[in-house]
Amino acid sequence: MIEKVLENGEVRLKKSIDALESELALIRSGRANPALLNLVKVSYYGALTPLSQMASITVPEPQLLVIKPYDKSVLKDIEKAIQTSDLNLTPMNDGVVIRLNFPALTEDRRRELVKKVKTIVENSKVSMRNIRRDLNDEVKKLEKSENLSEDEVKYYIDEIQKKTDDYIKKVDLIGVAKEKTIMEI
Repeated sequence: MIEKVLENGEVRLKKSIDALESELALIRSGRANPALLNLVKVSYYGALTPLSQMASITVPEPQLLVIKPYDKSVLKDIEKAIQTSDLNLTPMNDGVVIRLNFPALTEDRRRELVKKVKTIVENSKVSMRNIRRDLNDEVKKLEKSENLSEDEVKYYIDEIQKKTDDYIKKVDLIGVAKEKTIMEI
């Protein structure tokens, strides 16, 4: 039973890392990144469809995304969806593809984005600490139901702490890498 608790904790910590990475992918760094368009939904025959399912997205240059729809009749719809999104990008439609030019970030904007990254990283650490607390509570409940000794409980709580520390180090590394990407010109 205790192994299930530890396994569950590992899965939850991994999901927390995945959530952090996907959230950080949505933050603009100085480069074009197709992940920025993951949340853009296009009205396609009355249904909101993710842009990535309707077009191929390529990065021919560091500051440019090219969107080539599989069905050319939805070019205007894709253009409209990008304009109404909160990306603050102006699509250029040439009738075949849509080009998104990413202007260089100003120093002030870079600093704002780094602050945002730090906030997201800190929130991720808090969620990991909450997972640790939940796991420790589960171990303490199992102490009574499975007659675990104090030494066993201390061992499992130490193991949970080690796992949490490892994942928090990963979060820090991911955050530092994103900050570096944002600050490089």
